[in-house]
Amino acid sequence: MSESRYGNPATTRREALCLLGAGTAMLGLGTLPAFGETSSDEVLTEAGVLRDPEIPAAGNKDGDITIVEYFDYNCPYCRKLAPELAQVVFDDGKVRMIFKDWPILGPVSIYASKIALATKYQDKFAEAHEALMGTSSRLTESRIQELLANAKIDVDRAVKDASAHESDINTILKRNNDQAKAFGFNGTPAFIIGKFRVPGALTMAQFEQAIGDARKAAKK
Repeated sequence: MSESRYGNPATTRREALCLLGAGTAMLGLGTLPAFGETSSDEVLTEAGVLRDPEIPAAGNKDGDITIVEYFDYNCPYCRKLAPELAQVVFDDGKVRMIFKDWPILGPVSIYASKIALATKYQDKFAEAHEALMGTSSRLTESRIQELLANAKIDVDRAVKDASAHESDINTILKRNNDQAKAFGFNGTPAFIIGKFRVPGALTMAQFEQAIGDARKAAKK
């Protein structure tokens, strides 16, 4: 995969909102449900949340901490924090980044997610994600295709792949949606940072703090 700006340098679901001390409480962080603890939590398996094989990883693919972002391409808050999050991931060098499409803002958001996921079949998902997040205007289908073309992505192939792999892509989107709802997220952006859940945007300093806290929690 060609480089993008991201570079390469025990509880139940009901208890998932419990806070972890002063540092994390300031960020509104909570612990994750224990992966696979009960049959009702099958949607929140560790493999499904952190290591979905159908979603390409960005950042350091062998990183010691995984950040999962549930996002919508038409979400202005997702776009606003994208460059800062990219900088944090790049500067840290040991963060594995997973972008999970959660298109909740209408049909164009769904179209954007489907065609972006289809670009993975030409090994261009990171470039597609960056292109669609990098615009300041509201997306339309024609604007989406224009942005992808400007990022040197084969749009005709992406459209064909979106159709050819429609069932697989729909399965990914349903899985992402089920996970986001199981975590109790109400909108985008929303994050999983190591063992913490973050229902909202953070500043660069808060991301750095959350990553540090996640590393400490991983050692316990």
